[in-house]
Amino acid sequence: MRLRIAFLFITALTLGAQTPSPDAWKTSETLNGVDLAGLTPVQKKAVLKILREEDCSCQCGMKTAECVMKDSNCSYSRALAKIAIQGVKDGKSLIEISKLMDASPKAHRPKLLEAPIAIAVDGAPVKGPADARITLIEFSDFECPFCSSAEKQVDIVMAAYPKDVKLIYKQFPLSMHPHAEMAAEASLAAREQGKFWEMYDVLFKNFRTLSRNSILAMAKEIGLDVDKFKADLDSGKFKAVVDKDLADGEAAGVYGTPAFYINGKQYNGEVTLAALKPILAAELKGDKVEKVAAQ
Repeated sequence: MRLRIAFLFITALTLGAQTPSPDAWKTSETLNGVDLAGLTPVQKKAVLKILREEDCSCQCGMKTAECVMKDSNCSYSRALAKIAIQGVKDGKSLIEISKLMDASPKAHRPKLLEAPIAIAVDGAPVKGPADARITLIEFSDFECPFCSSAEKQVDIVMAAYPKDVKLIYKQFPLSMHPHAEMAAEASLAAREQGKFWEMYDVLFKNFRTLSRNSILAMAKEIGLDVDKFKADLDSGKFKAVVDKDLADGEAAGVYGTPAFYINGKQYNGEVTLAALKPILAAELKGDKVEKVAAQ
């Protein structure tokens, strides 16, 4: 059974709705994706209090409630919220609940780089020199706002390491994004005409407005034979490729997007040139990276 998590947190960027107040987590009586049903008003107040006061352990610098509201990919904040809810239901004091949250495995920060694993990449789109010493594998979703932001940073990293880094793209459309799978197949249809990366760029640029019509317009914009593109897209022949990438991602431990692997090692840090520089330098030297992520 697939582990494709349909995150309940729907960002304003995804729906094109009005952006909520950045401080909504301080006053909201609900938290996106957190089930407060069954709590009495007093219990609910206690849960919200502790989640607004306890730091999230994902290294984001936010309180747990804030991270729940702002980061749909964070499994740490949701795991800590469940501990708080159960603690309140069990009648524990806020201090006891705080200790339980601190003792949780989700309170222990992940390594910056996990142990290397094998990831199937045969036939996947590649950008960068074939003999690059660093392979960056990206599992991503063309309708994901976080992926769109990361794509800009990846371009900066690639430009800074033109001879040393190559990028391999793996499809991981989340079921919460209604147009993501179509966009994934569209990128592969564009690849049939040698323009995967051009379609990659315009899909991420227009992630807020994806639809069949907008994707066909993008195909024309990047100079594709639109009739062939439409026929390839409608053929269904790329679904198996997308499904295979999803299965590869789930086997590698991907639960949200974007997910990055550096020479087969899952990277748990910030996707910026500044954050990646010491990691890439260590990889180029063949050094081990044992540090815990600081950001």
